Amino acid sequence: MSAVEGVVRQCLVVDDSRVVRKAARRFMEGFGFTVREAGDGSEALTACRELLPELVLLDWNMPVMDGVTFLRAARAEFGPDKPVIILCTTEIAFEKIMEALEAGAQEYVMKPFDAEILGSKLEQIGLLQAAAA
Repeated sequence: MSAVEGVVRQCLVVDDSRVVRKAARRFMEGFGFTVREAGDGSEALTACRELLPELVLLDWNMPVMDGVTFLRAARAEFGPDKPVIILCTTEIAFEKIMEALEAGAQEYVMKPFDAEILGSKLEQIGLLQAAAA
């Protein structure tokens, strides 16, 4: 009895930069998601406790609580699979990428990213169907 149509897809954008949050919000709304924002990992945990989103776009370097600390806390509290977490960061070292994936991120996107890059990642992890050619 659960209809997929009509289901609101929730995304939480977590970044200390208002500009990045605004751009990511625009991309995600374009993909049909309802978007909430958080300025750091602590705000993001509170938001997840209020309403667990399907997807979190997560910055690494933030004040108060950084992305990897949030990631570990979210996985401990909500489990290994939900929400889907994509780390969006400028960290390029292989060790950092491995740390994020081992902490429970499903994907990793380098900043700056655009709608095409983000859409491709969402397709890869099954959250977005490829557009018909």
